[in-house]
Amino acid sequence: MSESASSRLIYGFHAVLAKLRHDPEAVFEIYIDAQRSDGRARDFLRQAEQLGVRLIPSEGERLDKMVGTRRHQGVVARIDGRRREVMLPDLLDSLDGAALLLVLDGIQDPHNLGACLRVADAAGAHAVIAPKDRAVGLNATAVKVASGAADTVPYITVTNLARALREMQEAGVWVLGTAGEADKSLYEVEQKASVAWVLGAEGDGLRRLTRETCDELVRIPMYGSVESLNVSVASGICLFETRRQRGA
Repeated sequence: MSESASSRLIYGFHAVLAKLRHDPEAVFEIYIDAQRSDGRARDFLRQAEQLGVRLIPSEGERLDKMVGTRRHQGVVARIDGRRREVMLPDLLDSLDGAALLLVLDGIQDPHNLGACLRVADAAGAHAVIAPKDRAVGLNATAVKVASGAADTVPYITVTNLARALREMQEAGVWVLGTAGEADKSLYEVEQKASVAWVLGAEGDGLRRLTRETCDELVRIPMYGSVESLNVSVASGICLFETRRQRGA
């Protein structure tokens, strides 16, 4: 299946389910691994059938070739390539188990955004969230640097970041911000429940209102002479510490 200007492929349960819940009309068809019969796959199929989406049973090898990776979890969707938006409430409603979210505050460099999406995909984060203003946005450079992660990790833009953080808190997500002067290190904070990591741009850090909205501020211990890390590197350290604590 080749993509055209008007369609593209996304894959993975979270990415496809978020699209189904927010914008089912944009989902043309879903290819599902015919060998999957576990509870997660059955629940997914039930929701897709209720929405009337065309389901195509497929072999795993075919899905591998379609998306160029085996990390599709047995789910590939062909969607309207002109419609990319996913909404935060739909994402929060679709989460199953402890959430792992990455929130970026004021990232201006598309290379950094693309690298953060790659890190989020590698860590199995459920979404990357960023403000619409004072941020670079998912442009062509960011998509290229993401190396496919822009299609596997929902990228959600919000009008008011502080309000979005409060929505996450109301959904039971513990919001952890990073700050070099924080008393606790990230290794001292339990992260087995739902977590949203909030990181700011290198040098500038988090904005005041963002900092004040976080449930807790933590620091990444620095043992050398540099004072800060690139945001994608810092994101990887934080996300994978959460995964380590959860025994991934």
